[in-house]
Amino acid sequence: MDILTRIIEETEEIDEIGKTGETEARETKVAKVIGVNEERVLDEEITGIYVCDLLSWVMSHANKGDAWITVQTHLNTIAVAVLLEIPCIIVPEGIKVEEATIKKAIEEDITILGSKMSAYEICWRAHEILC
Repeated sequence: MDILTRIIEETEEIDEIGKTGETEARETKVAKVIGVNEERVLDEEITGIYVCDLLSWVMSHANKGDAWITVQTHLNTIAVAVLLEIPCIIVPEGIKVEEATIKKAIEEDITILGSKMSAYEICWRAHEILC
């Protein structure tokens, strides 16, 4: 079972945090689902995790199938995710994601997760889930 599936399966309850229009946030032990096309949320298998905030670096080093952890929340993150076929972006430290970015992610079938944890803590938790 891939890590995104495991994180989402740990969902405890629907939460009003982040609910805007068609967007709904669900709290989990690790993260909340901020933006997702509900029909495809579990279709993509996460094959790795990549952590970086410099978009050009991500473009040259991340791999297809990675979950990408970044503090960047603007529309260009979605463009990079689409280009590299990155199915999931994880935003750490409770950073608010712009509504335009959430809408574009839904259109492009990119799942966005948000967490109050630091990028390091998210990576550590992912390691715990995988091992």
